[in-house]
Amino acid sequence: MSPIILVHGGAGDVPDERVPAKISGVKESARIGYSILQKGGSALDAVEAAVRYMEDGEAFNAGYGSVLNLDGEVEMDASIMVGSNLTAGAVTVVKDIAHPISLARLVMEKTPHLLLAGAGANRFAKEQGVPSVPPGSLVTKYAQKALEEFKRKGGDDRTEIGHNNPGDVGTVGAVAIDSKGNLAAATSTGGINGKMVGRSSDTCMIGSGTYADDNTAAISTTGHGETIAKYCLAHAIAKEIEHGKSAQNATTDVLEKMTERLKNTAGAITISKEGDLGIYFTSKRMAWAYQKEDNLHYGIERNQDTTEIIKNSS
Repeated sequence: MSPIILVHGGAGDVPDERVPAKISGVKESARIGYSILQKGGSALDAVEAAVRYMEDGEAFNAGYGSVLNLDGEVEMDASIMVGSNLTAGAVTVVKDIAHPISLARLVMEKTPHLLLAGAGANRFAKEQGVPSVPPGSLVTKYAQKALEEFKRKGGDDRTEIGHNNPGDVGTVGAVAIDSKGNLAAATSTGGINGKMVGRSSDTCMIGSGTYADDNTAAISTTGHGETIAKYCLAHAIAKEIEHGKSAQNATTDVLEKMTERLKNTAGAITISKEGDLGIYFTSKRMAWAYQKEDNLHYGIERNQDTTEIIKNSS
C-alpha cells in the first residue's frame, strides 16, 4: 500500500485575507504527516502529528487560535480513532492544553473510556504529565475580535465560521492510510464562536466528527457542529462506502443530503481502505491538502486542485 495523508483546516466562509495562511498551514501539516508515513510510521502517528501542527497555528480553530465561548474562554474538543480495531479516544470542554489531540490519544491508550470531559479531562492530563499552558495564552486577537463582533451583532448565528467574521478559522483534521493498509483519523476544534459555556461539539463524538474502520474508510469532518452531530456525518459516509460507493461519491452525496435536509453546511475528507480519496464541502471554502509519494495536492476553493512536486522527500 502506498501511504497517503489527507488533512483539512476547516470549512466555512473563510475571508480572502485568511486564505494564504490556511493554505500554507494545511500544506505543511500534510508534509509533516507524510514524512512519518514515508519512514514506515503508523497512520495513527501521522494524523496526530499533522493535527498537532495545526493546533499550534492561529490560522486554525484548534489549540492556539480557538474561538471563544461567551465568557471569553477557550474550551476545546478533540478525537482520534484507529481503524484496525475501532479503538478511539476523545476529550471535550478542555482548557489550557496546547494539544488536545494528544490528550485524546492518551484517553484511548491509557483509560478504559472513550470520552473525558471538562475538569476530569484536565485532571487526567495532569496525571499523565501533560503540561498545561497559562490561562488565556491560547486566546488570539482574532478570536477576541470575533467574540466582540458576535456580541455586538447578537442573534443565534453561532456557526463555526460566521459571515465576515474577523475570527474566521476552522476545525482541523487528518486521515491517513499507512504502508500496512491501516487507517486512522483525528479531529480537533475550539468549537463555535460565542458558544455557551460547556458546549460540546461534533468533534468529540465518534461517528460524527471522526471515524475510522479498516473495513471501510477514515473520515474527518468540519462545519456546523450541531448539524454534523445530528446526521452522524462521518459514520454516514463510511456506511455509503461499505455499500459500494467510491470515497468521493460517498463524501459528496452524504454532505449534499445533509445540507439539503438540515440547511447548514459542512465539509469532510475521506480515505477508503483501497486508498481512494474523497474531498467535498457544501460551505463556501475548505482548506485541504494531501500527499502521496512526491505529489502534494491542495485547495480551498470549489473544484480547486493544485499540485506541487516535493523533491528530496526521502
